[in-house]
Amino acid sequence: MELRSGVARWFGGFLSRRAPAPLDRTRADLVVVVSGFDDVEACSTTLERGAAGVPAWTPDAQAVLRHHLRLPPDRVQEALTLAGQDDYELAGDVAVGEDGVATVLLERVQVLDALHCSQERSRMAGLAQRLGGTALGWEGLQPPPAV
Repeated sequence: MELRSGVARWFGGFLSRRAPAPLDRTRADLVVVVSGFDDVEACSTTLERGAAGVPAWTPDAQAVLRHHLRLPPDRVQEALTLAGQDDYELAGDVAVGEDGVATVLLERVQVLDALHCSQERSRMAGLAQRLGGTALGWEGLQPPPAV
C-alpha cells in the first residue's frame, strides 16, 4: 500500500509538470549570446565560442534566432510571407539605406543547436538569394542568467 501511494504521488507529480512558457522574443532584456557573420565558420564553432563568451549561450535553453538580410525593398513583403511560413517574424522596422537596399531582421524562438542553426542559416541565404538579396549573418539572443 505504501509503495502504491509513493508511485501514485511520483506519477501525479510527473504529470502535473508543465513545459516552461515559450520565450517571448520581444522581451526587453534579451542579449546577444552568439553571432555568426562569417560564411566559412561552422555553426558548431560559432556556438562553442558563444558558450565560452560573456554572457554565455545556454545550449538547452530557448533562444531567439535572428537573421540579418539585405533585400531589394520591393521584395521585403515576399520575404516576410515566405519566412512567416516557418514562424519567422519581423524584428523592428525595415531600414532602407542610402544605397536603396533594405535591411531586414527576421527572428523566431527555438533551441539552438549546430544542425538546426546551419539549416536555418542555409535557408535564409537561399531565401535572400532568390529575392535578389544577401544574408549577412545571424545572432542568438537569450535572457541574461539569473543572479
